[in-house]
Amino acid sequence: MEFKSKKESFLSLLKLLPLSLLAGVLSGVLGALFLKCISFVTEFRSQNNWVLFFLVIGGLLTVLLYKLLKVEGVGTKSILDGFAKTKKIPILIIPAIFLSTLLTHLFGGSAGKEGAALQLGGGISALLSRIFKLKQPLSRVLILCSMAAFFSAVFLTPLGAFVFVLEIVFIGKLLWFSVLPCILASFSGYFISLSLGSHPERFNFIYDFQFADIWKIIIIAILSGLVAFLFCFCLHKGEHIARKYIKNPYLRISAGAVIVIALTLLIGTYDYNGGGMEYIENIFEHSRVAPEAFILKLLLTVITVSAGFKGGEIVPTFFIGAALGGAAAIYLGLPAPLGAAIGMASLFCGVTKCPLASLVIAFELFGFSPALIFIALAIIIAYFLSGKITLYEEKRVKV
Repeated sequence: MEFKSKKESFLSLLKLLPLSLLAGVLSGVLGALFLKCISFVTEFRSQNNWVLFFLVIGGLLTVLLYKLLKVEGVGTKSILDGFAKTKKIPILIIPAIFLSTLLTHLFGGSAGKEGAALQLGGGISALLSRIFKLKQPLSRVLILCSMAAFFSAVFLTPLGAFVFVLEIVFIGKLLWFSVLPCILASFSGYFISLSLGSHPERFNFIYDFQFADIWKIIIIAILSGLVAFLFCFCLHKGEHIARKYIKNPYLRISAGAVIVIALTLLIGTYDYNGGGMEYIENIFEHSRVAPEAFILKLLLTVITVSAGFKGGEIVPTFFIGAALGGAAAIYLGLPAPLGAAIGMASLFCGVTKCPLASLVIAFELFGFSPALIFIALAIIIAYFLSGKITLYEEKRVKV
C-alpha cells in the first residue's frame, strides 16, 4: 500500500483518523448491544433448556434470513477478502450476522461470537466507506480499523484486538499506515462498550512459579498444538463434507441441528451448548473440569459450524483449550486454573497462527503474572506443532 508522496500519506492519515474514531464509536455502541443480547438469550436458554428442541427452527430461520438479505455465502473469509482482494462487503451482513448469531445462542448451537464481531466490523467499514465515498487504500485500512474496534468492543481486549486483526492479515513487513488508526478504533470501541455496561471477562489465579514444572507445561502445550490442528482440520473437512453430501442449505442446517440435539441428550448435560464461558469460569473458580469436555465441545462446535449456524469459533476455542489444559493440569499435579490459562492461550495461537496476539490477549485476560513465562513458552510450542492449517484460510497478505 503505497502513496505518491509523504504529503499524500500524511493527509490520508489525517482523513482516516476521525473515520477510525467514528468506526470505534459505532462498533462500541453496536458491540455493547450485541453483548447484552447474547447475555439475554444465553440466560433465557440456561433457564429454559427446552428451547434446544427448536434448534432446527433457528437453523431454518438463519438460512432464510441470509437468503432474504441476499448475503448467502458471506462470512469472515469474505471480510478478509474485502481487504486482501478489495472485494465489496455487503452492508446487509450487519443485520444478518447479528440476528443469526443470536439465533444460534438462543437455541443452543455450539458457537462463539468472534465471527460475528469481525463480520459486523466489516459491515460497519463498508457502510462508512460508502457514506464518505472512500477509495483505495483508505477503505481497506478502514476494514481493519472496524474489525479491531468491534472485536475489542465484544471481547473487551483492546490491545489484543488491535494486534490480532493486523496479525491475521499481514505477513512480513507490518503496514505502518494501519497502526495508529487501528489503535484508535480499538480503544474507542473498548471504552464505549465499557461505558455502556459491558463487563470484560477476566480470569484470576494464583501460582507460585516453579522451574520444575516446565516439563508439565510443555506436555500441555504439545497437547494444545495437536488439538488445535485437529480442530481446524475437522472444521474445514466437516464443512466440505456437509456441503458435498447435503447441498440444500435448509436440509444441511436441519440435519446439523438434529445431531446437536441428539448428542446433547446423549451426553446428558447442556454445558456444551452456546459459547460456554460459564464452564470456563467454573474451571478457574472451582477447578472442576471433565476430562472428556474438550473433545465433546470440539465435536459439537464442528457439527454446529459445518451445518451453517453462525457465530464463530474463538469462544469454543477458549473452552476447548481451558478444558484440555485444566484436565491435563490436574492429571500432572498442577493447578487446574494454570493449565486452563495455558490451554486457552496456546490453543488460540494454534488455530489462528497469531502468537503475538495470543500473548497480548493472555496478558489482558489473566493479568500480569509469573505464569506468563510459561504461557509464552506454550504459545511458541503450539504455534510450531499445530501445522499450517488455520481457522481462516488464505488469511495473510504480503504488503
